[in-house]
Amino acid sequence: RDFRSLWIARISAAVRMNGITYSVFIDALNKSGIRLKRKMLADLAVRDGAAFKAILEKATAAAHA
Repeated sequence: RDFRSLWIARISAAVRMNGITYSVFIDALNKSGIRLKRKMLADLAVRDGAAFKAILEKATAAAHA
């Protein structure tokens, strides 16, 4: 449970820097069909911001299409 909270906090911080909320991001991921676990998303947010931003952009674009 503690790790899940940490992952969510990291993801939330990363998506806020890009102007959306955690819940909007997770909803966009689900609608776009992108299936990544929170652990992987948190790792990308910390270690590879460019890859995380690419996933975020693809998810939001697909969710609005």
